[in-house]
Amino acid sequence: MNKFSCEVCGYEYDPAVGDAEGGIAPGTAFEDIPDDWVCPLCGQGKDQFTKIDD
Repeated sequence: MNKFSCEVCGYEYDPAVGDAEGGIAPGTAFEDIPDDWVCPLCGQGKDQFTKIDD
């Protein structure tokens, strides 16, 4: 699964870790996160994230 980075603050969403505070379980692909999820650091929406190339 791919990691994604917030273009605003640089937060990296790692599917292996998830986002416990945001209710996203480890192993959840970025594409499977609900559309209303926001960056835990800056509050931006999923549309502000880009895939990190391996």
